[in-house]
Amino acid sequence: MNNGYLSLVLHAHLPYVRHGERDDYLEERWVYEAMLETYLPLLMVFDKLLADGIDFRMTLAVSPTLLSMIDDELIQSRFQTHLAKTVELAGKEVKRTMNAPRENRVAKMYLERFREIATYCRKLDFQLISGLKRAQESGCLELITCAATHAFLPYVETEEAIRAQLLAGIETHERILGKRPNGIWLPECGFTPGLDRLLKEVGLHYFFVDSHTISHATPTPMRGLYAPLQTPYDVAAFARDEQASRQVWSSFDGYPGDFDYREYYRDIGFDREMDYIAPYIHPEGIRVNTGLKYYRITGKTGQKDWYEPDWAREKAASHAGHFLYHRERQVEEASSWLDREPLVVATYDAELFGHWWYEGPLFLDFLLRKTVCDSQHVQLITPSEYLAKYPAQDRARLPMSTWGRNGYGEVWLNEKNGWMYRHLHQAERDLIAAVHSCEIAKGQNVKKDAWVSRCLKQAARELMLAQSSDWAFILDGQTVVDYAVRRFHDHLVRLRELLDMIHTDQQNDARLVEMEKAYPIFPTMDESYYLPFHSHRVNVSHQMVAATDYQQAKRKVLMLSWEFPPHVVGGLGRAVFDLARELVRQGTEVHVLTAAAHAEAGQEMVDGIYVHRLNGYAGSEQGDFLQWVFQLNLAMVDKAEQLSREGLRVDIVHGHDWLVSWAAMEIKERMAIPLITTIHALEHGRHQGIHTPLQQRIHESEHALVSVSDHVIVCSHYMRGEVQKLFGVPDEKIQVIYNGVELPEDTSVQEAELRQELSLGEGPILFFVGRLVREKGVHLLLEAVSRLAWEFPDVRVVIAGKGPSAAELMSLSEQLHIVDKVRFLGFVHDERRNQLFRMADVAVFPSLYEPFGIVALEAMAFGTPLLVADTGGLREIVRHGENGAMMYAGHVDSLVDQLRWLLSDPDMRHKLAQRAKADVQQNYDWAKLAAQTAELYHQFTIASKWTATAT
Repeated sequence: MNNGYLSLVLHAHLPYVRHGERDDYLEERWVYEAMLETYLPLLMVFDKLLADGIDFRMTLAVSPTLLSMIDDELIQSRFQTHLAKTVELAGKEVKRTMNAPRENRVAKMYLERFREIATYCRKLDFQLISGLKRAQESGCLELITCAATHAFLPYVETEEAIRAQLLAGIETHERILGKRPNGIWLPECGFTPGLDRLLKEVGLHYFFVDSHTISHATPTPMRGLYAPLQTPYDVAAFARDEQASRQVWSSFDGYPGDFDYREYYRDIGFDREMDYIAPYIHPEGIRVNTGLKYYRITGKTGQKDWYEPDWAREKAASHAGHFLYHRERQVEEASSWLDREPLVVATYDAELFGHWWYEGPLFLDFLLRKTVCDSQHVQLITPSEYLAKYPAQDRARLPMSTWGRNGYGEVWLNEKNGWMYRHLHQAERDLIAAVHSCEIAKGQNVKKDAWVSRCLKQAARELMLAQSSDWAFILDGQTVVDYAVRRFHDHLVRLRELLDMIHTDQQNDARLVEMEKAYPIFPTMDESYYLPFHSHRVNVSHQMVAATDYQQAKRKVLMLSWEFPPHVVGGLGRAVFDLARELVRQGTEVHVLTAAAHAEAGQEMVDGIYVHRLNGYAGSEQGDFLQWVFQLNLAMVDKAEQLSREGLRVDIVHGHDWLVSWAAMEIKERMAIPLITTIHALEHGRHQGIHTPLQQRIHESEHALVSVSDHVIVCSHYMRGEVQKLFGVPDEKIQVIYNGVELPEDTSVQEAELRQELSLGEGPILFFVGRLVREKGVHLLLEAVSRLAWEFPDVRVVIAGKGPSAAELMSLSEQLHIVDKVRFLGFVHDERRNQLFRMADVAVFPSLYEPFGIVALEAMAFGTPLLVADTGGLREIVRHGENGAMMYAGHVDSLVDQLRWLLSDPDMRHKLAQRAKADVQQNYDWAKLAAQTAELYHQFTIASKWTATAT
């Protein structure tokens, strides 16, 4: 019985690195290595399966740049030379290892393998295209396309340039492979709302996205990730399966990391003596990979053992069976609730199979055979076949997304590569203007028209080559940076030169021919790709891709927070202020709605932040607290409506904790804008459970808020786990962005005067600052001090803060007979708090519950030795014995032991404090954290704008 389907999809791509004038470019070697290690082994797997009558199904996306190179006679000729030299080297290795049986066995394996590939190549006449066509014609392999030069489409500015990338890609695919593609692999799975309309216009029927794209779809699809999703423009989006991906891709437990598989990073190109290896590496003596590697992964250490081909073969078979078993369990479970046979889509870079993972083609061979011949539960299928079987799909709008790092666009737009886009966007605009202008002027001079057309076609090639996402990817990874920058620069310089020729009417035929020969790609390029497709157009990619490209309007954010300086009860108000201030510095316009509390109601500007202080409509927070919260929320909604009527158009509403939940949800609904929520703490955590009706009400408000929010921010991985456990928030909807801390100025403190003012004596000082509630553990600190009184009679405790437990803690100090050792200061202003941090010998935070622990960061920033409980976010900040000390949460004995250690060892305190201060500077800078938040705003702003546009 068939329970469901498996669609295996490989994406094969390399940037266009053909260099006709020279044969010694290291980057061109990428093509030969991929042909030898991936593309030919895959074709040989397909051929053997067909020869054995195995009716398999697989989808292969081949980028137009890669197709163009493997169809190029020069590349074919140079690869033939590369293969011959590799066979020769393998033969030399067999002779060299004659007296080393284990090495010799591997050398013979390589010689046999390379000879087999050489024989297969001769059968194809080195035309890999013919092998692809044969597999395609069998019906077992579906070949699909990609954007012409693998441009990252969400960051292409104009519709015309996106459409040109699509049309040139489709034309290249059809011209070389003889069949028009039905689907497309979007480069880097990069989707942005509205792109589906362009895919529809050019005749493509499906594409692939990462799983979080479907999870964030509006409305939420009923069939989840086990069926494609139809976009508003009737193009199907297939989601890659996370579990299937992780089993292969994961750097921790993915199959390629098995200790019996071949080690990629030990190659004889680096191990053999230069005289021996010189003919097989770069002519200038640059050592490169030869493909001959003798070791297996062995373990996580540098020590490697000899590769055993039989062991690796057994593992490949075992892993294929393991992979199939899990897909069977997946579809079996999904079929129990789905209204159709579920589909699991497993997508990978093709180059993983053979190049990075030597046994990858063998794994695929085993997997395809096992699935076709043995599985009773899973059947292989292509996306086109699944759409034909189930033409009716759920329909929804998709947000911007990729399969890159963190799921959005940060790989292709960051501080290392953001500078590229202003040049690309200007080039797009200039080329489009030139094409449009020349189209109007066409017909006046036939000869000139032909020459201008050649210039425009070549300018289009140069632009497309500059748009390749590979250059931004290389800059992000900091690999062959010089090559990427040179290629990017040279293509845009040529484009500018070509447009100047047209504008000045100066024909330079020799120069034009030189450019055409340098990169002979897209021979049938059509400059009309850059003309508008419709008179009525929606610009899919007017993306505001960076805060550096700056024809963009400033993003406006409406923040809701019940506390904000000077009204600060806990760490929330300070965190909101610091975040808002840094966002403003980075170019975001921030409006904060907050309670007036003890300040006057009204609007003021605080460090560039628009602060709107509001009075609730009834009561005060000292009376019926829930009623006060609700009335404050009403006032926030009314204020947001007023600001909207006055012309403020905000892009995002950002709520902080449950106290603003109703207002946040209502503003999201009324204004139709995304809601991002930061959860700073949870009621369940504060009280180690829900015990009272009030706590239950708050808990329900938290649940409602995170459910309605488009995205949830938490300040620690501990809080991420708590939110997910209590409210079932999916992984893709939640993100950890730490709180930060402003680094203090190194000003001196008049310690003697402060000690005298507070009657602290000359002994060591323990300092606590925070809200006086039981969850902060101050009662444990008082008890610990009473136990240490005899050992450290001069120790003093300074407690700053207010809260409902203040009277109880004062009474406890009397009961413990340490009244003379404790100073309760109540609420202190920032200046006094900073003085106390600088003076303290140890800052102590023995919390029972601490979602993050901003006070710990503040202590670290001041260089104050730190002792915290191992709870919540504190254990992510503090590493015991490295940058602070840690006690077991709730255990006073542990607190006593750690205080004794720190008070007895001033040198250790200094060492811990210095390391802690360095950690703050590196990891908890508000500028970096605000940039992460701004990127999240950007993603949801773009998704919101283009969802509205598509609608």
